[in-house]
Formats: sequence, C-alpha cells, structure tokens
Amino acid sequence: MTSTSEPTATTGPFESVDDVVAALAEQGYIADRRLATTVFLLTRLEKPLLLEGPAGVGKTELAKMLAVATGRRFLRLQCYEGQDETKALYEWDYGKQLLYTQILREKIGQVVEDAPDIPTAVDRIGAQDSVFFSERFLAPRPLLEAIRSEEPVVLLIDEVDRADEALEAVLLETLGEFQISVPEVGTFAAKNAPYVILTSNNTRDLAAALKRRCLHLFLDYPTAERELDIVRSKDTGLPEAAARELVEVVRGLRELELRKAPSISETIDWARTLAVLGIDDLNSQILSDTVSVVVKYDKDVTKALNALPGLVDPNATIDDAHGHGHGHGHGHGHGHDGDHAHDAPTNGRSAGPAPVHDDEDGPDGRAVRAAKDEPGRHAGVYGAPGRDNQEAARTGSDKNPTNPRKVSSSQGNRSFGLGKKRAL
Repeated sequence: MTSTSEPTATTGPFESVDDVVAALAEQGYIADRRLATTVFLLTRLEKPLLLEGPAGVGKTELAKMLAVATGRRFLRLQCYEGQDETKALYEWDYGKQLLYTQILREKIGQVVEDAPDIPTAVDRIGAQDSVFFSERFLAPRPLLEAIRSEEPVVLLIDEVDRADEALEAVLLETLGEFQISVPEVGTFAAKNAPYVILTSNNTRDLAAALKRRCLHLFLDYPTAERELDIVRSKDTGLPEAAARELVEVVRGLRELELRKAPSISETIDWARTLAVLGIDDLNSQILSDTVSVVVKYDKDVTKALNALPGLVDPNATIDDAHGHGHGHGHGHGHGHDGDHAHDAPTNGRSAGPAPVHDDEDGPDGRAVRAAKDEPGRHAGVYGAPGRDNQEAARTGSDKNPTNPRKVSSSQGNRSFGLGKKRAL
C-alpha cells in the first residue's frame, strides 16, 4: 500500500561536532573539523550532502563509515554513463506479471464469461488493474529501496557526475522531498529520512537545481599531519619516522603535473608495501622500485623517478651521467685538450663548428650529408647529367659523350612493338 507520511524529524545520532569526529575515528576514518561539522549538519537538517573533489580523498569511504557509526543500513547507487531511471528508481518485474497471468487465466475467463459485449469485458478486466500493477511486481532499485525501507539507511549516490543529466532530473524529487512517484501505483514517501551522500569527481559540472537541494563540501587532499594520522590509524606496520617521510614524498608527487595524483588509499598501500619489505629507512632506490604502487601511468612514472631523489633528500645531487647523454666530460670520450676536430666540410660550405663524434652513436649526420652534397653525385642514375662521363671512364672509351648515339628507325620499331606484325 502506498505510504504518504512525512519524514519524521529526529535529533540525530551525534550530540556535537566533536562527537562526529570521535565516532568516525573509532571506525578508522580521520575527519577534520570542517568535514565533521558538515556531517553533523547532514544528520540534523536531514539534507543530502554533495561531496566534490579529486578521486581517492575519502568521499565514498565517508558514507560507508557513517553507516557503521550510526548503525544504519548502507545502500549504494553507482552511477555510470547511459544510466536511466529504471536502474536507479525501480523496474517492473514483467516475468512475474506474465507468470501470474498464465496461472490466473482460468479466473480471468470466469470474470468475463457472462459479459454481453467486448466493452463490458474490457471494463471488468480494467477493474483488476491494481492486481497486476502493484508493489508485488515492483522491483525496487537503490533510490526506491531507500525511500521504502522500514529501517533508517545511508544512501550513497556515487560518482553522480558520470551519469547523464537526465538522471539528475530524476533525483530532484528524491533529494528535495524524500519521495518517489510511480505512475502506476502512487507516491512513496520515506518514513525515515535517509542520510544521502552524493559524490562527484568533477568530470563535469552538475546542475544548479541539484546543488541547491544539497549541503556542499569540496573535499581535497588532507594536510600532511592528517594524512599521517590516517596512515597511523590503518596499522600499516611502517615505523613512525618512515611513515612521516613517506607522507612528505607523496605530497611532493602530488605537486608534479601527473595524469593521476596519488590518492590517500594509495599512500596507505605504499606504506604497507614498504612494511612488508621490512624497510625502516627510506631511500630513493627502494621508493623507485615500488613507485608503481602509487603512480599508474608510464609518463607519470618517468616524472616520479626523476623527482624522487630530490624528494627524499633535497640536498642530493643527481648524477647526470646516464640521464641526458650530453655535455662535456660525461661519457663522450673527449675533453678540452685541443683535440676537437673542426674541419670544414668538403663542399666548401660553412656549417659552423664541426659536430662532436660519439663512437656509440655512429658518424655525425651533418658531416655525412655535407659529403654527399657534391656535383655529379647522381651520375649513376639513368638520364642524370654526368652518366656518360662515368660510363666512358669505366670502359676507357674516348668517344665524345656529348654526341648521342643514333638509333635507327628499325631499332625503334622493335623496341616499341611497331615492326613485324604478329599473326593473331
């Protein structure tokens, strides 16, 4: 049966903001005071909370820990591109409807057997619509399930920015009034207003109407001290000094222009990785060997490897012998003893200082090109100037190359098939 009761007002599970901080900390979630204040208002005002910010800063985890801390049931709607209302609100169980219709075929026949005409039979069947379009055949999805739930719930609408804008319009009624209208049945209103948390990674701008219905908080990467507290709370096994240094390294990596910055969960994974390896003192070598735990793209790995020595030890000097392959005294096999070859190219052109040859890299390309840039270099090509001179030198012939050899008409006919006709 359709429920139309208004959501009941509650005092909330938390007495104060400090109570929120303590309750979440018991579940291993370290919240700063600004976040705890917003959560406190969520429970008192019973308004949805929209959390925006980069991936991996604890938006989804907050909803999970809030459910545990308040003892509420946890429901999650994972948004994705192309999602429609049937995957978010409800769906009709047509298979079940068809099964019931087959079973009740006999009874339906009895209802219309004495009908004098077709309109009367249709009216009698229409009077039974409520039997086949009822909650019995309604398959609730997360939104409707949160509204119909007899027990209080925490509803997470995760990555709402990935869904199409049409889904935002569907959410407006649910978020504004905690109710859902089903045309075939009626309107369902929540008996216990759910705690609703929406998350967004800012892949697109959300509609103003959606934001207007929500409390809002931009959740960024934490401070160094708070991130260290988070690492401590997860019992990674990494010593205190190493954990503190690791947090600073991760913060340094986030300042690079990476395609994906390391998240808090990846910092925890890195700390556990180093603890498993038995590392007590961080160095650039061990961090380079394990950097793929927090950096997931090839170009990002290259940037991270170049930056790690400076992040571990800001006073460290980076050996450039194997990095750039240029400069004096770094593997070229020459010095400043006056043995540089600055010969002019053979074609007489001025090409600037002569290039330095590196035995490992082969001959210099500019010198090779200059050597080829000489008159008559194409003499071996058919029809090119100088070919006759080259042929005369090869055969020892002294005939004048400027007089072309005469070709008779018969030779021309034979060459182009214009001589003796072949029989067909």
